[in-house]
Amino acid sequence: MYQFYFFDLDGTITDSSLGITNSVRYALAKYGIEEPDRKKLYRFIGPPLTESFREFYGFPEEQCQKAIRYYREYYREKGIYENQVYDGLEEVLKKLKEAGKQLVVATSKPEVFAREIIRYFHLDSYFSYVAGMELDGGRGTKAEVIEYAIRSCGAEDRREILMIGDRKHDVIGAREAGIDCVGVLYGFGSEEELKEAGAAGIAASVEDILKYA
Repeated sequence: MYQFYFFDLDGTITDSSLGITNSVRYALAKYGIEEPDRKKLYRFIGPPLTESFREFYGFPEEQCQKAIRYYREYYREKGIYENQVYDGLEEVLKKLKEAGKQLVVATSKPEVFAREIIRYFHLDSYFSYVAGMELDGGRGTKAEVIEYAIRSCGAEDRREILMIGDRKHDVIGAREAGIDCVGVLYGFGSEEELKEAGAAGIAASVEDILKYA
C-alpha cells in the first residue's frame, strides 16, 4: 500500500504546453530559428531543458545555458501562467489527501517556478512539499529530484512511495531511486514510451490514478 504519492508537474498536474512551447519559441527566435509546428516542441515538456536544447537542436553546453536564460525571460513573466490544471485532478488530490496519503510534487522544473504554479492554482494545501531542480542546474536529473523529495518528506520505506508522471524520465528516475512509477496517458508521453521505460502501471485517465490508492 502506497503512503507517499510523488506527482510530476508538467503533463501530470497541469497542461503546461502553451507556456512551455511559447517560451521555447522565444528562445529559439534569439538564434534565428522559427518553429511553426507547436506540437514538435512538445518534446520539451518533461525532460530538463539543457538535455532538450542539446538533443533536439544540437546546441553545445554554453549555448544551452544561454538558451535557457532566454527561455526563462519569457517563462517567468508570461509562460508560467499559460497553464491549466487537468480536469478532475484536484478531486483526485482531495481523495488521496482524505485517505491520509502524503502528496509531494517532484518535477524537473526549477523549484521556484513549481512552487509558484502550485500556489497560483491554489493546490498548495494538498502538497506537503514541492521538490524541483535548482535554477543553477543543480538536481538536474529526475532521480536527483526524487532523492531530494524523499529526504524532504521523511519517507523511510521506499516501497511506500509511488511516482506518477507522463514521460519516460519519470519512470527511469523512479527506478534509479528504487521506487515504483505509474505512467499517465493524458499527458505528453505514449503508452509505448512508458512501458518500455518500465512503468509499474498505467493510468489512462486522471481518475485512474485512484486505482493505485
